[in-house]
Amino acid sequence: MSTDLEFERPEPPGGSPYTGWQAAIARYFKFDQYHANFRTELLAGLTTFMTMGYILVVNPLILSDAIFLEQPKDLFFELIFATAVSSAIGTLAMALLARYPFALAPGMGINAFFAYSVVLQLGIPWQTALACVFVEGIIFILLTITDIRRHLITAVPDAIKLSTTVGIGLFLAYIGLGGATETGGAGLIVANEATKTAFGSFRQPATIMATVGVFLTAFLMLRRVRGALLWGIAGTALLGWVFGIAKPPTGILEIPAFPSHLFGQALIGLGGVNASNFWNFFAAMLVFLFVDMFDTIGTLSGVGKQAGYIDEKGELPRANQALFADAIATTTGAVMGTSSVTTFVESAAGIAEG
Repeated sequence: MSTDLEFERPEPPGGSPYTGWQAAIARYFKFDQYHANFRTELLAGLTTFMTMGYILVVNPLILSDAIFLEQPKDLFFELIFATAVSSAIGTLAMALLARYPFALAPGMGINAFFAYSVVLQLGIPWQTALACVFVEGIIFILLTITDIRRHLITAVPDAIKLSTTVGIGLFLAYIGLGGATETGGAGLIVANEATKTAFGSFRQPATIMATVGVFLTAFLMLRRVRGALLWGIAGTALLGWVFGIAKPPTGILEIPAFPSHLFGQALIGLGGVNASNFWNFFAAMLVFLFVDMFDTIGTLSGVGKQAGYIDEKGELPRANQALFADAIATTTGAVMGTSSVTTFVESAAGIAEG
């Protein structure tokens, strides 16, 4: 049995321009080996945050339809806190355990399955559904510690790993381009009874703004402008504020309510499992486990390949540390009160800048 979770001791970067705590960080993250510096890493981190920051609102919007006390959305702000904290813990675990620039957050798609299928359709209480996620995270940890999950990664063909990343990217693009403008969506893709999907109306100011934003970002990327994604996001936001299409922020910082109604409910939810709902609980837990597992495998492989981390054997070094960080994030997220936390493919945006 192999755990493969021990840290590798970084080699001191000879001739490092850094001293004190900066030198310690540079040594641990091997700045010399990857030709990195603090300016580049800050830009890359900010880019990753900006490209995945939508999850702070979208995840609570989805989950609050199923996780509530008296009426839908009444725990929305607590879910924002749970989403932010679980994302931060997962990302820090990935950075410190595996030393990879991969950000984590509650996964899209699996959060909708949690809310609309498990809770609202199957009728499983949301506390018990959180228990499903918690148990899935524990199994995830056990699979990682026993080295089974790493063997699963090597068993999956490279074509499937890479196509999984492409599929996730298309799914996120569909979400980003779709949605009604009345609810803050871009409106570029709308539902259609005959063709399922169709182009939206380009008479809508929000749709025009989104289109300009896409082309602006694409132009900057083609010109290889440093921070192209970041400038594209900032430019689109500024355009929306100037023309009154989007409301400008009213403040810089705001601390949402601590999730007192969510924290620890996953553990309490285990007590809600009984003979009448056990098989629904078990089935939901398996779906969470396999979706989380293959989502992570695909993202780690695809983003790792883009970053040049894949070795000559086609494997990701320190894969077990990365998987362990992902498993910790899922378990912690369940205790905080959110659905499965997974590695985000948006990390590729930051890697491109770094």
